[in-house]
Amino acid sequence: MVEKKYLNAGEVAASLGISKQTLIKYEQKTMFPKPRRNNLNGWREYTVEELNKLKKIMGRP
Repeated sequence: MVEKKYLNAGEVAASLGISKQTLIKYEQKTMFPKPRRNNLNGWREYTVEELNKLKKIMGRP
């Protein structure tokens, strides 16, 4: 099985237990750092390390 290099906003939001809209709102309010964007479609992309940092910001294990 091939491991995904990046997670999309929906996957990250689900892992954090929040909605995708809340994830984007936190980004806009600078509570979360801005993620990289896919060059082809402009979608937000997160690494597993970035997901772990977001979990720490939210106080989640």
